[in-house]
Amino acid sequence: MADFTLDEQDGIAHLRFNRPAAANALRMPFWTDFPEAVRAIDRGGRARVLVLSGEGRHFCAGMDVSVFQNPVFQPDSSAAAREAFAHEVRRLQASFTVLTQARIPVIAAIQGACIGAGLDMASACDLRFVAPDAYFRVEEINIGMMADVGSLQRLPHLLPDAVLRQMAFCGSTLDAPRAAALGFANALEADVLAAALQAAAAIAARAPLAVSASKAALNYARDHTIADGLEQAALLNAAIWHTPDILEAMRTRAAKTVGDFSPLQKL
Repeated sequence: MADFTLDEQDGIAHLRFNRPAAANALRMPFWTDFPEAVRAIDRGGRARVLVLSGEGRHFCAGMDVSVFQNPVFQPDSSAAAREAFAHEVRRLQASFTVLTQARIPVIAAIQGACIGAGLDMASACDLRFVAPDAYFRVEEINIGMMADVGSLQRLPHLLPDAVLRQMAFCGSTLDAPRAAALGFANALEADVLAAALQAAAAIAARAPLAVSASKAALNYARDHTIADGLEQAALLNAAIWHTPDILEAMRTRAAKTVGDFSPLQKL
């Protein structure tokens, strides 16, 4: 895992991008290592929340230039080469889809640049806390490309249409104060990592089954009608209802102590 480190404590998994000299740009091995790490966290059942952060001045400046030297991203005119290109793009997309598919919430702590693939990743997270110097950009359009790893598909649910279209067509920059004002960021914080970890601790203190089901319900509701979402919620709550967790939540809330809840099962 050359591009990031990972630790886990008190139900909080923390994945840190560790190439600050390169603005945490993502090299080719990342696209295999990262989804494998997220899936392992999700399967393990111990972590109740995942925090993503970047060391140094920037969260993530997108793909490292070395990625574009891969032969698959330099297709010739043959149908076979372009078919392979499409499969590789789907693989890159899946590397961030694991964040939305994870049973646990994912929080991004963002400072400095969050552009290109960094924005693709942030848009797949559940919560985003941003530092005053954070900025967001659909960088692909500035280098003659269409963004294809998730920003144009997820950001319509997170930003106003006109704002996103200007970013997608002009390569314009969305700064942190406006991102917070538009609701893309949960909060604007000077100590962005501390804010993200505080939110993570709050999530970790809740019943894991209830949190996981809430994420599943929100994801489903985003892509379906209200009627479909209500039906899914009825079935989902019937599946995860656990009276001991409810009684424990009531007891610990009154006592202002930490609850002992049923963990997610290892997959």
